[in-house]
Amino acid sequence: ISAAQSQTTLESKLEALQCHFTWDLESSRPIPLRLKDHLEDIGTEEGNSWLGHIYNLRGFIQYKLGFTEDAQSFFNKAAEAFRRIRNADEGPWLVVNYGNLAWLHHHLGDQAESQAYLSKVDALMNKYPSPSQDQLHPEIYAEKAWTLMTFSTDKTLAVDYFQRAIRMQPDMVEWNTSYVLGLVDAFKYSDTGLEADLLKKMRMAKEQDPENLYLAVLYLQQCAKKGERIEDEARELARKVLRNPVSSYSGIRPLLGVYVNHVSIDEAINLAKEALEKHPDERYLKKCLAYCYKWKIFRERQRQSMIDRAISLHEEVISLYPYSSFVKEINLAKIYSKFNYSQDKAEQIYQELLERDLEPADKQMLYSIYAKHVFFSQQDDEGSLRYHMKVAEIPLKSIYRENSITTLEKHKNRSPMCREIEKFLANLQEP
Repeated sequence: ISAAQSQTTLESKLEALQCHFTWDLESSRPIPLRLKDHLEDIGTEEGNSWLGHIYNLRGFIQYKLGFTEDAQSFFNKAAEAFRRIRNADEGPWLVVNYGNLAWLHHHLGDQAESQAYLSKVDALMNKYPSPSQDQLHPEIYAEKAWTLMTFSTDKTLAVDYFQRAIRMQPDMVEWNTSYVLGLVDAFKYSDTGLEADLLKKMRMAKEQDPENLYLAVLYLQQCAKKGERIEDEARELARKVLRNPVSSYSGIRPLLGVYVNHVSIDEAINLAKEALEKHPDERYLKKCLAYCYKWKIFRERQRQSMIDRAISLHEEVISLYPYSSFVKEINLAKIYSKFNYSQDKAEQIYQELLERDLEPADKQMLYSIYAKHVFFSQQDDEGSLRYHMKVAEIPLKSIYRENSITTLEKHKNRSPMCREIEKFLANLQEP
């Protein structure tokens, strides 16, 4: 009985920890696999203030995928990164890390080691209590916020946690930058654009964190959307971005978007090529170049050689991202279809994607794009409308859902399916 009781006590203590194992992170397999690709692209260069958090999350994902040795290695790297970044052997930033290790050893059956990490967590919590009694320590809020920003599609909770952390510890520049980036993300699909208040916050964060080129690029993007001339500033930023280590947070991907939409697609291609010449083995830069080629061939009439180059690069990128090439596969299908390169090949890609076990947001996107493909390429009005119904059926707010509902509304009085569509729209549940 005593052994059983101590096991129950251990488990209740583990459940009470603040760490990745207790944060109710979505654990369906496609997400950890996709995140694995995403986190590898962030890079682990020295000087990244989120390095400890990156390693903690990578360790948790490796555990979720069944690689316990890799998980332990990443958790150990996280502790080491925190020591270097914070220039201290211990501190409240290790609470989440020790919690992860307590859970990992528990799952490995090593209860003594699990208990040892629980004791370390207790010691840290006693030595570094939260400045506010009814709140978590700001270091824990910050890590939880960063994790949710990376892991979750809904950024509002992450933004809230960053706010709480900043209120208690306002001097952490990187927390404030990430808070602002979270707000930008939350507004990404807003029709009205960013609020004036948020633009002001972006400007202030940029002044506080001048080395953060990712934030600088996002701010430039907003200036361009407001109609400001930004070409010279974009080119100046490009020089700085190219000097930085390759990372999905270096700013190159949103900068290429600024070039494509507000400067010149050819300059965007040259910039991506220049980056790739410096780092020829970086898959992330190949992905960036594929993005530029896609817009080049979709927006301007092109010779066959350019279309062939875009196709071969997309195929290479898909092979380099085995778990997160969903959007690139859709783009490849669009290229095949648009240029009558091979309608059969386009249809084959779409059918393979339709058979996949996808997240609701990805399903919505795929059904929406396929509905248009069926309408334009196959001239099948009814088939297209049925896919728009599939989009609308998924109770998730998105631009795809709004567009599909608008399309169905337009057709409800003039399609042979009008009664069916009317009934469908009447019964549609709000997300």
